[in-house]
Amino acid sequence: MADREEDPENEEDTYEVVDLTEYAMRQQWWGYLFGGHSSDSMAKKYSVATQIALGGVSGWCAGYLFRKVGKIVATAVGGGFLLLQIANHSGYVQVDWKKVEKDVNNAKSLLRKKADRAVPELNSFIDQSTEFVKINVIVTSGFFGGFLVGLAS
Repeated sequence: MADREEDPENEEDTYEVVDLTEYAMRQQWWGYLFGGHSSDSMAKKYSVATQIALGGVSGWCAGYLFRKVGKIVATAVGGGFLLLQIANHSGYVQVDWKKVEKDVNNAKSLLRKKADRAVPELNSFIDQSTEFVKINVIVTSGFFGGFLVGLAS
């Protein structure tokens, strides 16, 4: 148990990686609605106005939720930092900056190692996303517009 805490690379062996892309590709409703790898998606069967409305409404919902959740997260993080500063100033908390620097350097090196391994998966995700946007340009543009309106409202 003590070996695991000292060596952050052993943590990778203890977790099972679940690939959700395989699961999503097997779901028929997803492929039927957005076309999957084929060029004939259900979205193309609808009129341009319907596609823009579908993308716009879903984008507005996503943008509105993103804004509300973002405010809550920002408030929680800012409040946490404020409380930590008050506790530090009052003498309740003492920060060991050498340990913080050591932990940050260890985290940076571990992140660099994992980032080098994740590059092919990221490129694959970017390629799939680009293909999706090319196939569903109208729905995607409606979603993007609705997302911006949702952020603003």
